Amino acid sequence: MSGHSKWSTIKHKKGAADAKRGKLWTKLLKEITVAARLGGGDPDASPRLRLAVDQAKAANMPKDTYERAIKKGTGELEGVSYEEVLYEAYGPGGVAFLIEALTDNKNRTTPEVRSYFAKFGCELGAQGSVGYLFSKKGQVVVEGSVPEEKIMEVALEAGADDAVADDGAWVITTTPESYMAVKEAVEKAKLLIIESKIVMAPSTETQVPEEKLKGFLKLVDMLEDNDDVQNVWHNGLYDEPEE
Repeated sequence: MSGHSKWSTIKHKKGAADAKRGKLWTKLLKEITVAARLGGGDPDASPRLRLAVDQAKAANMPKDTYERAIKKGTGELEGVSYEEVLYEAYGPGGVAFLIEALTDNKNRTTPEVRSYFAKFGCELGAQGSVGYLFSKKGQVVVEGSVPEEKIMEVALEAGADDAVADDGAWVITTTPESYMAVKEAVEKAKLLIIESKIVMAPSTETQVPEEKLKGFLKLVDMLEDNDDVQNVWHNGLYDEPEE
């Protein structure tokens, strides 16, 4: 695996999400509702729903809360209908952005996302303009004190593509199809999982110019703060600014 999904970047995003648990729960409940609508209400039969429920549990969401969202998705309870929207753009410093959103009003969300980029002299691109730079992968991040031999034994035997040390953690990469089997193998081996999810990994990276870094990070924060935006993926390469 290449180092495209830097653990430092994940930490930056995870910290922002942890500081706003209510916002994180809102996003997860939307994903659970849509996953249940598309694939049914049984997590064991729907990989997308199972992943969303796992993330809800990791965020300490009460069981009855996410189960209500499942019932809204299956139609057992009345709920809002969400549309999946994908935005593509080049941001500050020529960094490619892929933004996944779930919205009940595309006519509200699209102008909001467009306005964020406009603040930095950028604009949304056409469909396919940056999507080809990203591919879907599974990613399991494990606590870094685990010996390399143990990581390789557990991850590769379960079907992982690779595992690399990155900023105090082991980052295991899988295909989307083998993600759940690898995650379960890591859990069975009692290795501490820091974070696990399906990611859109970039095939190339763009170094963020120092003079553009502040604007780049501000744009990421603005996008992640939007309730309709589920995930923000980019191919920016940069060093985390000191606190």
